[in-house]
Amino acid sequence: MKTIFIASFTLLGLWQFSDLAKAENLNHLTQLLSSKNCVSCDLTGSGLVNANLSGANLKKANLSDANLSRANLAGADLSYANLTGASLNGANLTGANLTGANLTGTDLRDSYLQNANLKGTQLNTAYIQGATGIPSSAGTPDLFYSWGVMEMNKGNYKSSLEYYNKALELDPGFSRAYLGRAFSQFRLGYSQKAIDDAKIAARIFEEQKNTAGVESSENLIKSIEVASKPPEVKPSEPDFLEFVQGLLTFGLQFVRF
Repeated sequence: MKTIFIASFTLLGLWQFSDLAKAENLNHLTQLLSSKNCVSCDLTGSGLVNANLSGANLKKANLSDANLSRANLAGADLSYANLTGASLNGANLTGANLTGANLTGTDLRDSYLQNANLKGTQLNTAYIQGATGIPSSAGTPDLFYSWGVMEMNKGNYKSSLEYYNKALELDPGFSRAYLGRAFSQFRLGYSQKAIDDAKIAARIFEEQKNTAGVESSENLIKSIEVASKPPEVKPSEPDFLEFVQGLLTFGLQFVRF
């Protein structure tokens, strides 16, 4: 009987604690929506879809698993906030301060990050497909390059071009980024720019004594030249097969260097 009483008391205590936590969470949510000032607030799992939180002070707030999809967070202070598992899909984060924020598993797809401060964050742990305006300081050449490859493989050549540009901004001698950008330029119809990039890639690969890289660059150049021939200069069957093989070789070898 005593054991049952203790167990019942313990469960009651847990329920009461849960209710208090929910009440505190609701109070913090009300505070945020009424004042846009919620430093260190507990907003775990809050539903804030399409919320207008421009300029809000959410420094050190716990927003884990919160739904902020398409929210307006322009100029908001999210420094050191916990955004683990939060959805910021399509959110406006223009000029937002995300310094030191925890972005593990954060959904930043299709978000707007122009002039956002991402110092001290780890974007490689977040989902960023389709995000625009990511500052160069937020990633490494390899990280931007890998995003470029992912976008290119999905046929999103404009997005891949942006990522390759970021990679090259950080590392002007990044041969693979030149090669990737060449392919994206070609698919976007910028044949001469593509050839120029492929030639730069070939030169750098040659300096690195990377035979596979040189061959892929040269294959891509040949493929672009064949594809760029005017309609009246119809390529022969062997030329066409060489063109297709060149693209296949490029695609298969692209991530192996």
